[in-house]
Amino acid sequence: MIAHFGYQDGSGAYFITIDTDKCNGCGDCLPACPAQLFEILVDDPNDPFRVTPVASVKETERKKIKYICDPCKGGSPQHPLLCVASCKAGAIGHS
Repeated sequence: MIAHFGYQDGSGAYFITIDTDKCNGCGDCLPACPAQLFEILVDDPNDPFRVTPVASVKETERKKIKYICDPCKGGSPQHPLLCVASCKAGAIGHS
């Protein structure tokens, strides 16, 4: 399942996506994000039957992604964002 964290307004769509089928809860995204947006959840609210931890974006930060992630923007396929590059499972995406 693809979990979308963020928002859309008149200026655009600002989302971090996490493919929960790929995420293994390793936590590599936590130290990679300078803004400390991520957390590891033991109980996935989107999948109550999940037995492994999963990464999530902190609830308090979801409406601020446009501003919080701005310093890391400028990523390209050759130089992806730090959170995307840190995820060995390829579970994190960014709009």
